[in-house]
Amino acid sequence: MSLETCFQTHSSLLMEGAILERIKREFRLVPDEIIALAGLAGTEAGQKALAELWGQYGTIARKYHLPFLAATPTRRADPERLKRAGRNESVWKENLAFLKAIRDRSGIEMYAGGMLGCRGDAYTGEGALPESDAYRFHRRQAEAFREGGADYLYAALLPTLPEAIGMARALAATGLPYLLSFTIRRDGKLIDGNTIHEAVAAIDAAGPKPPLCYLAGCVHPNIVYEALSQPFNRSNLIRSRFSGIQGNTSALSYAELDGSRELRGSDPEEFADAMIRLKQDMGFRILGGCCGTDSRHLEAVARRM
Repeated sequence: MSLETCFQTHSSLLMEGAILERIKREFRLVPDEIIALAGLAGTEAGQKALAELWGQYGTIARKYHLPFLAATPTRRADPERLKRAGRNESVWKENLAFLKAIRDRSGIEMYAGGMLGCRGDAYTGEGALPESDAYRFHRRQAEAFREGGADYLYAALLPTLPEAIGMARALAATGLPYLLSFTIRRDGKLIDGNTIHEAVAAIDAAGPKPPLCYLAGCVHPNIVYEALSQPFNRSNLIRSRFSGIQGNTSALSYAELDGSRELRGSDPEEFADAMIRLKQDMGFRILGGCCGTDSRHLEAVARRM
């Protein structure tokens, strides 16, 4: 079953929980300063850690009979960063091949995605690209994931609307289903000041193949609830198109969380309460975790889904 068909026929899909923070804190592996986790799929220790984490999350999906979405840890492995790190584009397919092998061994309905990120800073928007440049910049990575047999593409943590439109066009050109997540503010806007409604409307209108849906990433579910409750976001468009979250356990701001030495957050049941409120009140269908989450948080969510 394709992810597109899965999304159309399932009301609940489980997305992976935290990868980066758990790799650092539990496995004591040091991410590359430039491309973060993208180099780990080529090392024995990295493969062991990634397989353990995806295995935990996949086991939860199996237990509660939920489709499971995982994505390559390649958000920071764009063409510029690869060049600065002295790596080549084979990193993209190497990561995807490893994730697909995990999928094929899982015995569950699992989807292996290729993840892309914005060119600049996901939390401030610094270094973001205009639309036309973004299309050219991200097209090669998206195409590499298509060539490698990705089930879907995932553009994660996009802070500015012009780059998000360009990325959406690049991902759509592959013909693969794709998801798009924003970094959003409590006031219901992207980092660049565009409202969530404005962003979704603009991207949906930009090309012939819009995302399967939109998500919020690296943010506490209560902040998302508040953002979507703003009058300008309470629209039929947002209700039907904004359908997922990778949630943090902490309600700290992006600036406070980025590079934090300690993860402060809610316990699994409190986190699940906030996540399920988005499902019940806002119609969310894809629920997953980000900073501060582990298998306990994901299981609490899955059990309630």
